[in-house]
Amino acid sequence: MKKVICSFLFVSVFSLFTYSVSGQSYDNAVGLRLAWGIGGTYKHFFSEKVAAEGIVNFRSWGTFGFRYRRTRITGLVSIHQPLEEVVEGLQWYVGGGAFAGFWSGAYSRVYDYNSTQIGIAGVIGLDYKFSDLPINVSADWMPGIALAGGGGFIGSSGGLAVRYTF
Repeated sequence: MKKVICSFLFVSVFSLFTYSVSGQSYDNAVGLRLAWGIGGTYKHFFSEKVAAEGIVNFRSWGTFGFRYRRTRITGLVSIHQPLEEVVEGLQWYVGGGAFAGFWSGAYSRVYDYNSTQIGIAGVIGLDYKFSDLPINVSADWMPGIALAGGGGFIGSSGGLAVRYTF
């Protein structure tokens, strides 16, 4: 776990000192992410088409005596392609990365459990940068496969992000 956190911090700090990208409409973006929980997101472009994104997502749910909480940290690298012929500022992207998820829950206050999932994730989505505002929105789907901690295929991840660009 320490290696995952250290790697995430290294990429975040490294991205603060990288060069500016002239062909991209924004270099960095930070904001909120909704759907399948709520979280934060930070995106950085290393070149005109290659970006890295870090996501921290929280989810809590409960009904009929069952409850759980999850925190998931995801790191992605994606390739962006412009869709300027459709709408100026619109791009589609595809990529992949890894995640670590930390679960806790209970069933009828009798059975408590804790679990840690480690896995790989893919991403496909649309990204739009407003030309007049320092705002970016994106919508994506992030299927994953838990390699450790159970779960197998995970199709319920992704969401809508609204970010401030700089």
